[in-house]
Amino acid sequence: MEFSRRSALAAATLAATIPARAQTPPIRLGVLTDMSGPYAGNTGPGSVMGVRLAIEDFMRENPGIRVEMVVADPQNRVDTGLQIARSWFDREGVDAIIDVPTSAIALGLVDIVKEKNKVALITAAAASDLSGRACSPNHVHWVYDTWAMAHTVGTATVQEGGDTWYFLTADYAFGHAIERDTGAFVTAAGGRVLGSARHPFPGTTDFSSFLLQAQASRAKVLGLANAGTDAVNSIKQAAEFGLTRPGAMRIAAMLTQINDVHALGLQAGQNLLLTESFYWDMNDGTRAFAARFAREMRGQHPGMIHAGGYSAAMHYLKAAASLGVAAARADGAAAIRRMKEIPTNDPLFGPGQVRADGRKIHPMHLFLVKSPGESRGPWDYFKLLRSLPAGQSFRPMAEGGCALAR
Repeated sequence: MEFSRRSALAAATLAATIPARAQTPPIRLGVLTDMSGPYAGNTGPGSVMGVRLAIEDFMRENPGIRVEMVVADPQNRVDTGLQIARSWFDREGVDAIIDVPTSAIALGLVDIVKEKNKVALITAAAASDLSGRACSPNHVHWVYDTWAMAHTVGTATVQEGGDTWYFLTADYAFGHAIERDTGAFVTAAGGRVLGSARHPFPGTTDFSSFLLQAQASRAKVLGLANAGTDAVNSIKQAAEFGLTRPGAMRIAAMLTQINDVHALGLQAGQNLLLTESFYWDMNDGTRAFAARFAREMRGQHPGMIHAGGYSAAMHYLKAAASLGVAAARADGAAAIRRMKEIPTNDPLFGPGQVRADGRKIHPMHLFLVKSPGESRGPWDYFKLLRSLPAGQSFRPMAEGGCALAR
């Protein structure tokens, strides 16, 4: 199948120059990502760069192992994404797929990697079911999920007085999951969910009717169960309707990331509450990575999914080297088992682990978006409010319904 015609494929290959005596076939990573759609800022070229930097670092440390990368854009269509995955595994020798921009594609990919005994490193999709009822021995879930985002933002907002909520929700698996998870935390903290409006995904640009429903509910908090350009447009239009003026509604953005804030601007984005597992200005290690990333990306700074691409790819490659490249390529489940056996540790997320249910755990951080006057310059957008340790940041394994956890 010619994916350059079928899915506006953006393709790239990265390979090492190694001594001629090395005959081991290369490890092939497939980055399945949104190169031009609503999630391109948070995934897309930045995710490709994160994986590329991991490959460079790994091959520098392991000059006898070749790693190649291919890239495709599924246009956020489930059938297209799964066709690309099957072609990569069946005809192009891809060993592991990374990123995966929507939960619907990721949930479908789980069945394929089990069938083919390959690997999925899911760093972009958010649905917490990926380490719950949909867990498998052939995939891991990196960076964040709907439970983690909902837990921090939902609970903290209710504690600060935002005890009535109305959701604006993208009408697909991710939106449903984050509305469900956040609503549960709002209720557990003593708040109430007054209703929700679900908008079509992708393709919605006018949110006015949904925002009027939210305004009519008289809820104190507008919970955004959407992401990317949908979240940016929702926030801009909410401001135009006066929903964000003092005494009106507060916006809790469950999956608004640094690239969304950059597109939005601090004037519109100030005082948003959001959760991230990575921020470029946290420490010397994150700042060094951000500087390297920005040099390659014309000044753009990495978001948590971009950093997650680096972290997940590096850990998988280390596991493959430990297991033996031939063995890792032949048995995806064995490679995942080795990833769970080896503790994770990199300068972007710090020490962590991949649990038995496939959930990679690390601290999560609650941020407040700065006002224009508080920012010291471009990309200085977040004020850290609190950090949760890894063991508290993600759903307890026993509560997820994963058969591997039992």
